Amino acid sequence: MSIALVRNPGDGRDFPYYKSVIEQVVTTAETSGAVTVMRLTVNHGDAPPLHSHSREDESWVVLSGRVRFWAGSTSLAECDVHDAEPGAYVYGPRLVPHTFQAITPTAELLIINSPGAVEGYFHAIGPADARHDAEHADVLGQYGVVTYDNPPAA
Repeated sequence: MSIALVRNPGDGRDFPYYKSVIEQVVTTAETSGAVTVMRLTVNHGDAPPLHSHSREDESWVVLSGRVRFWAGSTSLAECDVHDAEPGAYVYGPRLVPHTFQAITPTAELLIINSPGAVEGYFHAIGPADARHDAEHADVLGQYGVVTYDNPPAA
């Protein structure tokens, strides 16, 4: 048996997360906890609040569209701002506050968390007509995630 894992787009299991559908490309279980990878198409107005992770580093690969990233402060106004285009790789180390927003109508991203346990949070939320992050602070806390500021304005 090969130890390599190859997943083409659409090979993973889809699950709802707020108004989006996320493809679980690679699960924590499949990598013995080392990493989780999700594919997400985000709309311009679907930005998460500024937040940090205490347990994992997070990376993004922009597959299509353009995405703006804020990082480095607990206030959006004080964050460094970077725009990423298709093919860009973005790294967010644990404990560093960050958020992102599509600056095109939609953008497709690979989200990579290492180690990978945070995927449980995304599965726990399920579908909703809009983001309700404040209502899920207890679930976020179970995964070592802290929110700081409202999402970027659409």
